[in-house]
Amino acid sequence: MRTADWVLYNARIYTMDKRLPVAASIAISASRILAVSERADDLMPLLSPAGQALDLRGATVLPGFTDGHVHFLEYAQKLQRLALDGLASLDAVLEAVARRVSQTRPGEWILGGGWDRNLWPDPRFPTRHHLDRIAPDIPIALDSKDLHSVWVNSRTLELAGITRDTPDPEGGEIERDEHGEPTGILKENACRLLSTVIPVPGREEMVRALREAIARAHAAGITGIHNCEKAEALALFGILHQRGELTLRVLAHLNKDTADDAIRAGVFTGLGDATLRIGGLKLFADGSLGSRTAYMLQPFEGTDNCGICTMTKAEMREWVLRACDAGISATIHAIGDRANREVLDVLAEARQRENTLRPPLRHRIEHAQLLTEEDIPRFAALDIIASVQPMHATADYEMVDRYWGARGRWAYPFRSLLARGTRLAFGSDCPVERFDPLLGIHAAVTRRRPDGSPGPDGWQPQERLTVEEAVRAFTMGNAYAAGLEGQLGSITPGKLADLVVLSDDIFAIDPMAIPTVRVLGTFFGGRLVYAHEGAAWG
Repeated sequence: MRTADWVLYNARIYTMDKRLPVAASIAISASRILAVSERADDLMPLLSPAGQALDLRGATVLPGFTDGHVHFLEYAQKLQRLALDGLASLDAVLEAVARRVSQTRPGEWILGGGWDRNLWPDPRFPTRHHLDRIAPDIPIALDSKDLHSVWVNSRTLELAGITRDTPDPEGGEIERDEHGEPTGILKENACRLLSTVIPVPGREEMVRALREAIARAHAAGITGIHNCEKAEALALFGILHQRGELTLRVLAHLNKDTADDAIRAGVFTGLGDATLRIGGLKLFADGSLGSRTAYMLQPFEGTDNCGICTMTKAEMREWVLRACDAGISATIHAIGDRANREVLDVLAEARQRENTLRPPLRHRIEHAQLLTEEDIPRFAALDIIASVQPMHATADYEMVDRYWGARGRWAYPFRSLLARGTRLAFGSDCPVERFDPLLGIHAAVTRRRPDGSPGPDGWQPQERLTVEEAVRAFTMGNAYAAGLEGQLGSITPGKLADLVVLSDDIFAIDPMAIPTVRVLGTFFGGRLVYAHEGAAWG
């Protein structure tokens, strides 16, 4: 008979398993759940002589959270860079940049991001001249909060060879002033013009940054991520996995730049193991709301701007069908209503094309921020996963009202999608939003910010979810999206022992109190990888 390395008891356990929704104790053997019981003392006989019994004293236990949409290497590197998040004016941003300039040695770059002009009294894009006054000789590149624009100074434009004569790349824009000169704002695919000049950290430096970021993920109760980055990130995760140091379950999406090589090599969705696994082919149909580059059926309110199509429908179709033939699912970024419609059109064709001898590929649309009422049922009809980020709804509602107007009724329509049978997978889009599933659950359940805005009912309250539905989207929803529902997503005997221990019962407290709940501990594969220093465990 197998014995347990851990018995966690005297807990309120929400299993996400409909056969035993609520339990009081768990036994863990090696990396997996050995048993679950409704009684607090039933599992003690299973404990091995060297095992540990943990009295959780009424704490709440859930399956470990998976963040279904992150840019993890970007997040890890951002921890080392200049952070401009939440600064409410251009002057405040420039003051922060000036402080960093005073600490920068000649020849070094200033890299950072998080600035959000939508928070400023004057929401116009800044220019290179603002940065030139502070740093005429030090190259600067600052990502916008939504990661769809970069703000640079004249020195950076010079190093990148960007002049008035540089053409806009397909699916991108070099913003220009009334004289045709670059303003210092690069949008969408134009951001790639900096790729050859921005310095790249060394491999071991990036591995160290990933370790720090993984520790922060554990502190947030996160045991898995779906990562939307280039092959560089996959290689770094591979190094950690090979060294036995990867304590995060990573679904790594492929990207267009390396897709041909991956297809030729026979790479397919699901290749790997439960710790490091290949996801889908990540494509971009459009830009973002924050940069006003989302691809729209009708212009943004009060403008003639319909956004930017970053990949034509014909090109998208070609990539998706090639990937499907190779057994690679589609993972497509779509923000605007026109972008979402075109992606759904392409995926409808892909469904008809798929080989009926194998299980259908688990295609997904990332963000799905603005839909039309007519397109919402198509997600379930085509079995397309909606990989969405609840914090975007609460962070963006003022922009939605201002720039999408009445169309905003169908923005972030989580309840409408779920009611029609759509599978939801929740994430954060970190570092665009905070790496914190509890904040995501709060946003989905209340449609309010932690400060209570926009009011007691929340924004578009008809789209609120229950706590159980939101937790399921961060657990079983993401497990299904990764093809790992047999191993992850619920506290079920035989599944991997990825758990999070919370200070309060988020199913019972006022939902507005969810952001104050603390993560007391995180288990990854039966190992305690995080313990809050204030946790009162016995």
